[in-house]
Amino acid sequence: MRTLVQLKIGEKGRVKRVQEETGALRRLMDLGFTPGAWAQARLAAPFRGMRAYQVRGAVIALRKKDAERVILEEESHG
Repeated sequence: MRTLVQLKIGEKGRVKRVQEETGALRRLMDLGFTPGAWAQARLAAPFRGMRAYQVRGAVIALRKKDAERVILEEESHG
C-alpha cells in the first residue's frame, strides 16, 4: 500500500482512497484528495514534516500524518 507521503518531489500518483479518522477524511476530500484525482509532490520543508502537493490545480501543504492517510492506486506495469 503506497501513500501520498511516499511520493518523491515531482512524482505523481492517483488517489485511491483516504483512510478515515474523525475530521481528517472530510478535510482531505474537501481539499481535493478524492478518488481518481492526480496528486504531485511539489515541495518538502526540511525538518518540519510538511510537504506541498498539487491536486486539482491547487498546491496544498499537508502534515506528514495527514499525507499518510491518502492511499494511492498501485502502479500498473505493462
